[in-house]
Formats: sequence, structure tokens, C-alpha cells
Amino acid sequence: MSLTLAQVRHIAELAKLGLTPEEEERFRDQLSAILDYFGRLQEVDTSAIPATATVLPVRNVMRDDEVQPSLSREDALANAPDVADGQFRVRAVLE
Repeated sequence: MSLTLAQVRHIAELAKLGLTPEEEERFRDQLSAILDYFGRLQEVDTSAIPATATVLPVRNVMRDDEVQPSLSREDALANAPDVADGQFRVRAVLE
């Protein structure tokens, strides 16, 4: 499928792109090649391939939420530049 320059200009307008005449010609060739490739993909017989949402195996990548040992409050605040009442003290972000 070959696009016309008018179609490329319309697509560029929808995408709010300002294209030079050289870019319009280049994108006309590139978009036409992409559409030709999609046309070739539609010719592939996929009737024997079951429908699927993904070709990759789906597995849970989240670990169980378990309590684990961590720093004590004193250790976490040990290198803090400013501490008040057992908490980090920082400058106000919002006024």
C-alpha cells in the first residue's frame, strides 16, 4: 500500500508534526513500506495457532510479603545530618 503525500500531511497534522517537504517524502516511503509489511503479515496462515494474550510464560515476580530483619531506628539515623525526636529533620518542601 503506497501512501500519498496528502495522506502523509494529514497524518502529520493529526500528530501535530510540522514536516518539511523532504520529511514528507521520506515518511511517505517509510510508512508505505511499513504498511506493505503489515500486508505481508496478513497473508500468513495463523489458523492453526491458538489465540493467546502473550507468547511469553506468565509468572508471579513478586515475593511473599514477610517481615525481615532491618536496621534499628538508631542505626538508620546514625549518619543523618540532622535528627530531631528520633526522626530525620529536613527543610520544609512546601511553604
